[in-house]
Amino acid sequence: MTPKIGAPGDGITRREFVAATGTTGAVAAAGCMTTTDPTVEERGNAASTLSQSMPTTSPPEVVDLNEQGNSVTLKTVRAAHRAHPGESMGGPVDLPMVWAWQADDGDPSVPGPILRIDEGSEFEVTLDNSEAQMPHTFHLHGIHKTWENDGVPTTTGITVGPGETHTYEFTANVPGTHIYHCHYQTPRHMEMGMYGTLRVDPQGYEPADKEYFMTVKEWDSRLSRQLAGQDATYDITNRRPDVFTINGKCAPRTLNPEDGSPIVVSSGDTVRLHWINAGFRSHPLHMHNHRFEVVERDGSQVPDAARYKRDVQSVSPAERYTVEFEADADPGIYLMHCHKVDHVRNGSSYPGGMLTGIVYEEAMDTDIFADLMEYAGYEG
Repeated sequence: MTPKIGAPGDGITRREFVAATGTTGAVAAAGCMTTTDPTVEERGNAASTLSQSMPTTSPPEVVDLNEQGNSVTLKTVRAAHRAHPGESMGGPVDLPMVWAWQADDGDPSVPGPILRIDEGSEFEVTLDNSEAQMPHTFHLHGIHKTWENDGVPTTTGITVGPGETHTYEFTANVPGTHIYHCHYQTPRHMEMGMYGTLRVDPQGYEPADKEYFMTVKEWDSRLSRQLAGQDATYDITNRRPDVFTINGKCAPRTLNPEDGSPIVVSSGDTVRLHWINAGFRSHPLHMHNHRFEVVERDGSQVPDAARYKRDVQSVSPAERYTVEFEADADPGIYLMHCHKVDHVRNGSSYPGGMLTGIVYEEAMDTDIFADLMEYAGYEG
């Protein structure tokens, strides 16, 4: 599969990106940019983990289950997560330890891989916890499943312990966009990054010209820092989010074409975005100079008569919205961000955080775009 530029989905190729920028690729200069408390065992394990080399997360990949026998293995991996590794705009922003998902032989990512399958297909997800030091489970929203495959340890009696694997069996019987996550000590494990997306394409699905997946989340970084052995104490009763991400990245890293999630379009495109909220707070998502329609919500089609044009949609925790718009603006660069504007920051630095952009290919050869790439740390 040819790597794509932009958010997970149907971006342009790197060759097309370089051609659109009018450069040889060197756009920016290097260097610019049960209980919910951790147990004693986990804190001790953190020190031993950090004494070893942890992998660094990669952007989430789209895994087409139809092309690989309707099955996937999701391995649990401890990793370092660089939400914005540059020094511009309040960076660097790092989560020194996350609990990531890795699909088969791919890279660990936060969010986890986007699993895609056709409606009506039976599929399997094997949770590989063989190298983990704590239990995990796999819980999937949206589709109908048998009791033992619900992924909740207290009601199914199934917990995937350290050193174990377990295969969950499903039927893709509810089309739409759904969220999955670990349901063992849920607030803590989701806070550490254990969430992802399942997309079930309905029968007769007609793709848009461009289609992208975007998961938003706010984080209280104290949990990551505490489990990494740093001087921090997490308190679930006094959660204080201080990191705000789209597909795991903070602006300006969100605009990095290879590591972030810019919405790359061409004039006249029909663009389809799948918005997922994996956080604990609602996020009103707003796009500049474009008006969209909500066409799906939580796996249900929105009837034509109920659709209307808007430019902001609040997405509550675990909700999923699929929106469509036409790339009919003056070709340029336009923001998309949470309109709780205190979420558009890195620490006390504004802008940052939960912000990305709609980028027209026709605007990629401008000085303004080159400046944005420098902020985003794109090195070509």
